Amino acid sequence: MQKLEKKLNYAFRDPALLSEALTHSSYANEHRGDHLNSNERLEFLGDSVLGFVTAEFLFANHPDAPEGDLTRTRAALVCEQSLYEVARKLDLGQYLKLGRGEEAGGGRERVSILADATEAVFAAVYLDGGIAAASALIHRVLLDAEREEAVEVRRRDCKTALQELIQRTPNHTITYQLVEESGPDHCRVFAVEVSVDEKVIGRGEGRSKKGAEQAAAKAALELLDGK
Repeated sequence: MQKLEKKLNYAFRDPALLSEALTHSSYANEHRGDHLNSNERLEFLGDSVLGFVTAEFLFANHPDAPEGDLTRTRAALVCEQSLYEVARKLDLGQYLKLGRGEEAGGGRERVSILADATEAVFAAVYLDGGIAAASALIHRVLLDAEREEAVEVRRRDCKTALQELIQRTPNHTITYQLVEESGPDHCRVFAVEVSVDEKVIGRGEGRSKKGAEQAAAKAALELLDGK
């Protein structure tokens, strides 16, 4: 735990909070006699703490941005992929307490588990040291100009985002296929379908083939996010 505290640049007054933030429900269920709490409640709180700190950051740094742009940028910054990247940078997976099944199934590298644990750690710091400590940590590991630029590019480039999402699990193939063209020559509309392992997961239209591919990737991301 001291190694993780050093990476967080924060020393807990109540180490039990950090321990709880790293306890997955599978571990808590296997050790019910120990009356352990999983990190699910901390994850719930951490989501709100993260949302507030990020909103405050964007509000202060983009005084001319409209509400819609701020909302979309915040969503991109606090998305599961961003939190997963933070967890990887902190090597959070090695500190998790997992049940035997999750351990055997590669839970230490699972995107959702790592992202949830990151939010739980944010909440633990908030409860232990207040909003100033939580904000300092979130700014240090998540909110900077480089990451904001990266997530903005990812938000615009749906094909790259889809590729990153699918490649979390190896040996999957993404293909884009032009399935329809319509309209006069000066105003063509292209329709493209995107498939993973020959299964169609999205369809999009655009005035160019590249635009249609981006639209198809966006539809696929929305479908996968809803699962």
